[in-house]
Parts: sequence; C-alpha cells; structure tokens
Amino acid sequence: MLLPLLVFLTGYTLSALTITIGYHRGLAHNAVTLHPVLHRFIVIFGKWITGLDPKGWSVMHRRHHAFSDTEKDPHSPANVGLSGILLEQLRSYESTLRGLARNDPEYTRYTEGLDFEVNWLNRHRLWWLPYLVHPICGAILALVVDPWIGLAWAMGILSHPLQGGVVNALGHSIGGRNFATADQSTNNLLAAVLIAGEGYQNNHHAWPDSAKFSYRPWEVDWGFGVCLLLEGVGLVTINYPGLIPESSQPASRSVG
Repeated sequence: MLLPLLVFLTGYTLSALTITIGYHRGLAHNAVTLHPVLHRFIVIFGKWITGLDPKGWSVMHRRHHAFSDTEKDPHSPANVGLSGILLEQLRSYESTLRGLARNDPEYTRYTEGLDFEVNWLNRHRLWWLPYLVHPICGAILALVVDPWIGLAWAMGILSHPLQGGVVNALGHSIGGRNFATADQSTNNLLAAVLIAGEGYQNNHHAWPDSAKFSYRPWEVDWGFGVCLLLEGVGLVTINYPGLIPESSQPASRSVG
C-alpha cells in the first residue's frame, strides 16, 4: 500500500500548496510575489488542480479577514458551528463568484491587485469539469495500474474542500492564541501539520501580511518551508519573511 499512499500524498500536497502558496500567501495577501510564469500557471491551472477559482477564492478570503467571526464572515463556526462549515464555505464561494460576475461592489472592492478575470471555466459555466476530469483520471489509473492508486489520486487531488473545512472550523474554535486579536482565531496544531501551516489562524490573523504562519519555536509551517525552496529557485519572492515582531504582546488564552 506504499505506492497508493505516495500517490495520495502527491495529489493532496499539490492541492494544498496551490492554495496556501499560490492563492493564499500569493494572490490574497501578497506575502509572496509569484514569478510571472508561476503566477500565470496558478491563474490558468489553479482551477484545474483545486476545483476552485483563484480570484473567487482570494476575494472570499479577503472578506473573511474583513469580517472575521462576525455575521458577515463567509465561513465562521461562530455562525454555523463546526458541522456547518463545509456547506457554508461552498455557499459563500458561489455567492462570491456571482457577485464578481455582476460587478457587485460588495465583492469587487476586494479585487485590488487581482488583475485577471475569473477563470474561463467559471465564465463558461464549466466549473464542474475538474471534478469530472480527476475522477476519470483516477478511473483510468484504476483500470490500467491499480484500483487503489486510482482511488488515491482522486481523493488526494480533490481534497481541498475538506482541507479548507478543517482550517476554517478548527482554526476558529479549538486551540491556543498567541495574540489577542478581535476575532476568535486560534492556532490548531493538527490543522497546521496536516495543511501546510494553515492551522495557525491566530498568528495569521494577527499578521496577515506575513508569509510565515508559525511563531513559537515548536510551531512548524511546512508551507513556508516550500516558499523558501521556491524562492531559492527564483519562482517566488518572499515580501514579508514572517518574523513577527518580538515586541508584540502575546495572549495566553486558549479556547476549545
């Protein structure tokens, strides 16, 4: 079962890194600048990899920061509970795409720096194609190579809705807090380890422009580690290294 596990981890990691480096740290926050080649790749193919539109995701995430854990937050357990996060983030994502399509200022005001259109799949109502292509690729692998490998690929590459749900739920309800932010963001170690450092939501909400989400010595952000590797080969430039000022006053409160 080692090969199916490796195939699953390949798809899972590709999906996670496309979001955390391409969409999140890159497009949404400009914590890293993507090389023009990588930027173009993310804008064109990010939708095919993750199933999610890069502009729609980035706008929704910016609105999450603007209204974190209030009634207007696109996905907060404070509003819908842990069990409602998956459906809520889907509804908010669809609402964001509709808002962008009709040039609604409620959404377009969060498009600064996102100088590209919504992906053509969404513009031509073909949003469902990645969700069809990946299972077909999995079925081909299952028939030609091994059933477990086919299943592993499909589950790994299409894992982001669950990844996002884990971060949005646990990262705003269960864990410690290094900083006394106005929202309910927490640092959830499990979510951080599983999802490229994304679980350190309290750190991130305290310093959203930081490319590095970890703060304490024991907090490991492997997504930032990949940023360092990509910077080494010239594919990204880290604008804010993530060294959170030591003068900041940490909070000691934990929740959950």
